[in-house]
Amino acid sequence: NSKKGVIMKKKIEEAISHIKESEQISQESKPAIIQKLEEWREEEHAVNDIAVRFEQWWAEVEPIFAELGWI
Repeated sequence: NSKKGVIMKKKIEEAISHIKESEQISQESKPAIIQKLEEWREEEHAVNDIAVRFEQWWAEVEPIFAELGWI
């Protein structure tokens, strides 16, 4: 794996953990978001796919990424 891929997988793991604990995301949305993140973590091209796919959930996940200092 490339260094960038390894870093992205770590960030995905961190995001999954944060989503599980977040009170800002509805319980109904969490399973679908976590499932998609887990799929991306395993995909070889996850780095390219994440930016496009996150737009669908951006309204809910933006506060989490802000808390993590990613935005």
